[in-house]
Amino acid sequence: MSDFRIEKDSMGEVKVPKDALYGAQTKRAQDNFPISGIRFSREFIQALGYVKKSAALSNSSLGLIDEHIAKAISEASQEVIDGKHDKEFVIDIFQTGSGTSSNMNANEMISRRANQLSNETLGIHPNDHVNFGQSSNDVVPTAIRISAVLAVTNNLVPALEHLRDTFISKGREYADVVKTGRTHLMDAMPVTIEQEFGGYARQVDLGIDRVKSALKRMTELPQGGTAVGTGINTHADFGNKFAAKISELTGIDFKEAVNHFEAQATVDAPVELSGQLKTIAVGLMKIGNDLRWMNSGPNGGLGEVQLAALQPGSSIMPGKVNPVIEESLTMVCAQVIGNDSTITVAGQAGNFELNVMLPVVAHNLLQSIEILGNAAKNLADRSVSRLEVRKDVIADMVGRNPILVTALNPIIGYDLAAKIAKKAFAESRPLKEVAKEMTDLSDEELDNALDPIKMTKGGFTE
Repeated sequence: MSDFRIEKDSMGEVKVPKDALYGAQTKRAQDNFPISGIRFSREFIQALGYVKKSAALSNSSLGLIDEHIAKAISEASQEVIDGKHDKEFVIDIFQTGSGTSSNMNANEMISRRANQLSNETLGIHPNDHVNFGQSSNDVVPTAIRISAVLAVTNNLVPALEHLRDTFISKGREYADVVKTGRTHLMDAMPVTIEQEFGGYARQVDLGIDRVKSALKRMTELPQGGTAVGTGINTHADFGNKFAAKISELTGIDFKEAVNHFEAQATVDAPVELSGQLKTIAVGLMKIGNDLRWMNSGPNGGLGEVQLAALQPGSSIMPGKVNPVIEESLTMVCAQVIGNDSTITVAGQAGNFELNVMLPVVAHNLLQSIEILGNAAKNLADRSVSRLEVRKDVIADMVGRNPILVTALNPIIGYDLAAKIAKKAFAESRPLKEVAKEMTDLSDEELDNALDPIKMTKGGFTE
């Protein structure tokens, strides 16, 4: 028996795998784009299911599609939403720039599955019914926005909130520990672990604010503009009804685009969101590298913290343990920064009424959201929450930090303070000991002025 069936489209006959739900146009596109082997993610496929279900129900409510047909399409689309047919989405992301191939992939497989669910009695057509009142030119940018908003809301933001809270908690655990601050990678005035980790928490918190702000623009949906933004072949109320239905299904407040020409001709909102993801990645890379520095050693580096030992660090050096979670994080950050560059280039690739790099925008944006969220949660759970501060090492370094002499500036002047610092460093002696020799300050005055914890509170030491 043949493993294929014959399907027809406007260009003729095509051999399609016998059991596939998709049809001729999908098979043509699969054959035309043997590029990367990368397929659309679960989030994007789910969003296509939401689009098709919402469109069918909206058109039915407007009296434009038979309610039985709409019900069958809705049921088949729900299976797509639930992930039951991901293997049917077979087209490479490097395809036609509008994503028409993937829209037709959805139309074909949903129509075939809807016909199966209705016992083949309704004659549901991929274009005439599943794609009714729609165009790839509004479906695909709409799916990009829906999938990204859901991924940010349900995955990325909770992961970042978890990381922020973990830094705050760990900082409080070591609130009394004073360590050497560093500027230019050189010893500077002291800070507490809580202050340093509080700075990291604030970075992450601002990242959350940034992506949430960008979502305001992402929730404007292009659906309803059809081919070029005019809304030809769809009902004037379709866009508004569609946005209401998507909001009902997802629990997110979506709305029809204020201007369909802007929403379809550009991907400015996804570009903005990607830029905020890049900003978060830049911040997380800094945090990851700080933790690597603090963990360096354990004897030949700073050795201020000890990260959890998760796996052997070398195939040749026994006992070596590396900061693998931080290394994983910084590679994720590099990927997100690269993805943003691609999205930036894609964002200016519109010609008049349509952007023609939609699939690569979808893939890179969703990948950035996914890996940032996963890496943030992983950093919180496998690194920050488990790290231990080496109080003895930190205390020794603080005591030998010649820069503490800065606190004596108001008392003895900058020039004498500099001489004390240089002598303490050259002779590798505690700063207080040298200051006692070179000034007439009493032990009590020196103890008060050189108390590291007071220096972390700002202002003058008294």
